[in-house]
Amino acid sequence: MWMLISGILLGWTLGSNDSANVFGTAVAAKIVKYRTAILLTSLFVVLGALIEGEKCFATVGELTTLSPQGAFLAALAAGLTMFVLTYLALPSSTSQAIIGAIVGVGMVSGIPEFSGLYKVIACWMLTPIGSMIISFLLYHLIGFFIAKYIRSPQMRSFIIFWSLVFAGCLGAYALGSNNVANVTGVYVGAGLITPFEGLLIGSLSIASGALTYSKRVMMTVGRDITPLDEYAALIAVLSGGITVEIFTQVGVPVSSSQAIVGGVAGIGLVKSVRTLSRRTLMEIVIGWISTPISAGIISYVLVKIFQV
Repeated sequence: MWMLISGILLGWTLGSNDSANVFGTAVAAKIVKYRTAILLTSLFVVLGALIEGEKCFATVGELTTLSPQGAFLAALAAGLTMFVLTYLALPSSTSQAIIGAIVGVGMVSGIPEFSGLYKVIACWMLTPIGSMIISFLLYHLIGFFIAKYIRSPQMRSFIIFWSLVFAGCLGAYALGSNNVANVTGVYVGAGLITPFEGLLIGSLSIASGALTYSKRVMMTVGRDITPLDEYAALIAVLSGGITVEIFTQVGVPVSSSQAIVGGVAGIGLVKSVRTLSRRTLMEIVIGWISTPISAGIISYVLVKIFQV
């Protein structure tokens, strides 16, 4: 069972990096306290993983057949890649890290199933675009109903606050249901653990990352891309959570980072393209591109060294 260490590391980095996508905008806008955010994130990540997390296991396992040693090295390569990006406070994709690592291992020990990879890449590309579109539409649609039916400023703030808490919990649930397969899917596919054990271990490791090391990336997501008020924060979180949950039903693990950044960018388009921080967006895009490549190279080298 010592081979699970790399998966736990990957889960911890996922929680410390991707939990920012759930409440980062609300925390940065000082609407929700950081401690409240991480506690709610941890709870709903576990619930989402246990209830729906198994839906994405098949996609991870279909890319290539891994031995137990190969699963360990793939998770280790993905975990190391995500650790570096988290240290640099860059929101990135655990989905891209583990898929890149699986392909890297497969290039040595077997032939990756590229037909399944095409489906995953297509979903990756649709994630930020879809979230941006949903964000843009929700901003106008919900804004119309609030302006027409809720005239009291106090009532408006009350509704937006609790709606934001709900949206954050939905985002955390979607994070658990969609991304737990990234953490332990390779172990389930290799026969090291049962699906339930994978869901439990994966979700708890994600929660531990959210609880211990998530604040820096939260600030990058919530503050540095574009300034957000409480209503804009609500729309960004809601659009990100909806997008990720849609792909859970498709059975493809996608990037919650791409979803929330797409949602925030959609807000920026409503306000003005000039409000978007191009430098921050460029840093994030570089991280997205480098993540699967770096994880693939690291896993390839590790397999070569240890001759798995």
